[in-house]
Parts: sequence; structure tokens; C-alpha cells
Amino acid sequence: MFIYSVRASTLKFFGGVILSVVTLITLICLIPTVDTEDAQTFSPGEKINYSGIKSNDDRINFLKQFGWEAEPSPTKEETVTIPDDFDRVYTGYNEIQKSMGLDLSKYKNKEVIRYCYKITNYPDYDGEVIATLLIYRNKVIGGDISSADANGFTQGFEKSTS
Repeated sequence: MFIYSVRASTLKFFGGVILSVVTLITLICLIPTVDTEDAQTFSPGEKINYSGIKSNDDRINFLKQFGWEAEPSPTKEETVTIPDDFDRVYTGYNEIQKSMGLDLSKYKNKEVIRYCYKITNYPDYDGEVIATLLIYRNKVIGGDISSADANGFTQGFEKSTS
């Protein structure tokens, strides 16, 4: 017959170890993932730089990466908050972002700056075309190219080949 005695200090020690491990696991689960990649591949062999967008020239050059020419000054600049809960419209809009390798769900409840530029070289369309850029901490996290018409279009940054 074996007799094993456990002192209160031994229980406190193992309780502390277990509590530390649980706390560590909880922190790992709650800390948001950080996108460390400065550039994302948009199409084979072509790198698109989404970071380092600090000035108006940087935003214009970002659009030029996709072949767009824009008027030199934004038509609109405002701070917006990405909603915490996506409705049907935001879910659809985020699908456009995901098709470009972006995802607005990482930025829920964050304030971002929205810049709108008039595109001057959209092919085969007579109406006004706007480029929207969503910037968070000097990085493009989303946006689109869209017509200003009520029954117009919305697409990603890449020029359509059709």
C-alpha cells in the first residue's frame, strides 16, 4: 500500500502553473492576427504594394499600379468606421475585397480614412467613375472602382479585360 501526501503549497504551485497556461492560451486566441506582408500578389508575376500610403501622391501611384489615372486631388476625404456587424450590403462589398486578397472583417469597429478620386481613363464608359480607397495606418485595406450612377457598377481595382 502506498501513501501519498500533498501539501497545500504543492497544490498552490500546480494551480498557478495551470492558471498561467490557461491565461497564455486565452491571450493567444484573443490577440488579433497582424498582416505582416507589405505586398500581396494580385496576378501572376505582378506585385501590388498596399503599404506605405502616406500622401496624396502615394494614393495616386497606388491606383497607377492597376493602370488607372485619377484627377490629382480627391473628390472626398472622410473618416468612416467599419461596422462591427456586416449587413447584406457590407457582406457583398467584402466579397469584392476578398477577391482582391483583402478582407475588411479584420478591421471591424476601426476608424479608417476613405478617399475618393475621379478616374479619367475608364474604357468604354461615358459616366463618372470613382476610385475609393480605404486606408488604415498607411495601408490600403479595401476599396473599389465604381460608377457614380445609381444603376452603375462596382468592381475591384484590377481593370477588367472584357
